[in-house]
Amino acid sequence: MSVVVPMHNESLSLEALFARLSPVLDRVGEPAEIVCVDDGSTDDTLERLKALRLREPRVRVVALSRNFGKEAALAAGLQRARGQAVVLMDADLQHPPELIEAFVQHWREGWPVVFGQRTSRKTDTWLRRWAARSFYRVFAAISQTHLPAGAGDFRLMDRRAVDALNTLVERTRFTKGLYAWIGFRSLAVPFEVGERAGGTSGWRLGALWRFAVDAITAFSTLPLRMWTYVGTAVSLCALIYAAHFLIRTLLYGVDLPGFPSLIIAITFFAGVQLIGLGIIGEYLGRVFTEVKQRPLFLVAEDLDPLAPPTEDEKGRDPGAAVLSGRWAAAGEVSPGDAERDNAERRGVAVS
Repeated sequence: MSVVVPMHNESLSLEALFARLSPVLDRVGEPAEIVCVDDGSTDDTLERLKALRLREPRVRVVALSRNFGKEAALAAGLQRARGQAVVLMDADLQHPPELIEAFVQHWREGWPVVFGQRTSRKTDTWLRRWAARSFYRVFAAISQTHLPAGAGDFRLMDRRAVDALNTLVERTRFTKGLYAWIGFRSLAVPFEVGERAGGTSGWRLGALWRFAVDAITAFSTLPLRMWTYVGTAVSLCALIYAAHFLIRTLLYGVDLPGFPSLIIAITFFAGVQLIGLGIIGEYLGRVFTEVKQRPLFLVAEDLDPLAPPTEDEKGRDPGAAVLSGRWAAAGEVSPGDAERDNAERRGVAVS
């Protein structure tokens, strides 16, 4: 099995994370790898991961060339995970590692997807709770994709589900929606969100707003279609208003039009037009992003866990390992490449 952990400036959480995660994997009893995706951290997260790799041979370090965002980091981890079961979790311990044992038990019972369902948002501020409720209500109203209440990235997926996700190459990603879109039978496991082990959340309100806009535009075209109805309604109101003035002029003659009503009408309809153009621009911008076909992420280093570091490597920089320094576009380094590189280091011929 694989455990994928995206990380950005999580150096304060690493020791506590592995102190709880490693014993859980030992108890599960499956051959495992821990795919740690460093999303362009500006602290010493990457250096700590390289040092941890010397103590924990199951750790695989994937370092992105810069900060591409959590959605891209998740995609990088999913593309490199080789397990028949893949667990996604955060590094800050708000996702309790002990729940993985329950995930694996349900997976062994035949469930292809098992996800953690948070029972409360007591760790969030009231503003974040209100914003989250509002977003999910709007998303449910305008999208045909159903998001289970309280579901997030903390989940286990069977290899079939992971392969299905990896076929989705869109660049404006809302991974929570993609989990639901691919289908597969799923089971919820309730859990309480824990306190952060260290650091602060990188999700500010501005970032959450952009994330919500990306989610809505990725899974619904209703914001585009609604302007057909808005335009029709405005046109009907204009015709009714014109008929009112025509009848009034025929009955009472011409009077002096009011200047305030004219200004109000001009500014109102100008605002309506600009809002419509803005929504069209949001979708057009996403089309532009997809057409360019840039990679979703770039990998600076991929340190594989298949071969434990040699004594020579331990005496040098702990990061000078299998694929160190290899720059690759998303998906370029395959599991076969990693195995071949490791075999070459050990002097084993691989067909």
